[in-house]
Amino acid sequence: MNTFSNRVIKWHGKSGRKDLPWQIDKNPYKVWISEVMLQQTQVNTAMPYFNAFMERFPNIGILADSSIDDVLSYWSGLGYYARGRNIHKTACILKNDYSSSLPCSLIELESLPGIGRSTAGAIYSLGFNKSAPILDGNVKRVLSRHKRINGILKKTATINKLWKISEELLPSKNHEIYTQGIMDLGATVCTRSNPNCSLCPVEQDCLARIHDEATLLPNRGPSKKKKEKEVFWLIPKDENDNVYLEKREEKGIWGGLWSFIESDGEEELNKIFKIKFRSNKSSIKKYKEIEHSFSHYDLKAKVFIVSLKGKPTTKTNTESIWTNSKELQSIGTPKPIQKLITEMSQHG
Repeated sequence: MNTFSNRVIKWHGKSGRKDLPWQIDKNPYKVWISEVMLQQTQVNTAMPYFNAFMERFPNIGILADSSIDDVLSYWSGLGYYARGRNIHKTACILKNDYSSSLPCSLIELESLPGIGRSTAGAIYSLGFNKSAPILDGNVKRVLSRHKRINGILKKTATINKLWKISEELLPSKNHEIYTQGIMDLGATVCTRSNPNCSLCPVEQDCLARIHDEATLLPNRGPSKKKKEKEVFWLIPKDENDNVYLEKREEKGIWGGLWSFIESDGEEELNKIFKIKFRSNKSSIKKYKEIEHSFSHYDLKAKVFIVSLKGKPTTKTNTESIWTNSKELQSIGTPKPIQKLITEMSQHG
């Protein structure tokens, strides 16, 4: 039979990726961690993070017994930190309720924090070689083009249609190979720009290729202009180059990570400093401005420094620490924060 799935399976045997770190000595745990890392991250970016993560947390038991700070320190730089928090929450559930193993059940997998329908399908298929549809970014692109689905990708009706197609195309066997194959096809051949149709195993009946619409699909809808957000950061610093950080609330950007004192204005920054450090003397100096881009907005941070004698006790409701560039590896801090602290220590 020359079905869609058979052609993808055959293609994967010749051209699919087989030596990615999570494919070596594969198990459901490796599949889970890699799939979560790859939710918002390119393969080449994720690989060194995955290798370091596996070395530090080689199994679910060790991951569950580790602190959230430790886990987030290995996530630092990957972004979308809710993924790291959910991985730790899920590991604790797996240790307590599933003898430190992932359940071989789609319903149970989907009930775990941070595991949606597509990630559950990938774990079920790649980790247990069971039949389940997936719909990650690569698969959405392949199916939208092959079946010429014109609906805007974000709309529920379009996603439901793609899920139905994904289910219909599943093979009766070789579930793991097919799932890896269709993901690889989207990642390496049916790419977002300049798809290489001549190398595609399913190009003969691809409706987007036939109608010369491959570059128009999937339909992402009109692009929105990114918003800009301005914040003010304060870095209290002692004589030994230790800086003061506070733990951010779990919700929102950089949730649960250690960051600088933040406010919406310079005047407010002064007030916060005086309250926290019970100080009327304020020699707050402007240090620099930095810019950082998120998926939905661009951040501009005006950074201020204040030099202090010793490590004064602070009046604060949030968790706080004094740390330096050498200790940064052991706590979860966003990349721009890490970069600033390292830069300050180098320049004194």
